[in-house]
Amino acid sequence: MYFAIYCVDKPDQGQVRADNRQAHLDYLNAHKDQVHVAGPLISDDGGTMLGSLLIMEFEDKAAAEAFAEADPYKKAGLFQFVDIHTWKKVL
Repeated sequence: MYFAIYCVDKPDQGQVRADNRQAHLDYLNAHKDQVHVAGPLISDDGGTMLGSLLIMEFEDKAAAEAFAEADPYKKAGLFQFVDIHTWKKVL
């Protein structure tokens, strides 16, 4: 089952994101078989990262929530909020 994990950064946390980027990427790469899509949300001018969007495959929502909780960005306190929803691929 696919899940969309939508994360919005707290304001003015660019340094926290930068400091934890490699650990976050390593974490995603350790789960790359589950990743369908992953990338940052960026400002309209393309200059600022505002959050993250991941679409990943998990057995159930509890597994998706556990994954999100263990993300180094989440552990570093980067996110203002994280929403997780079941996602259905149509196209």
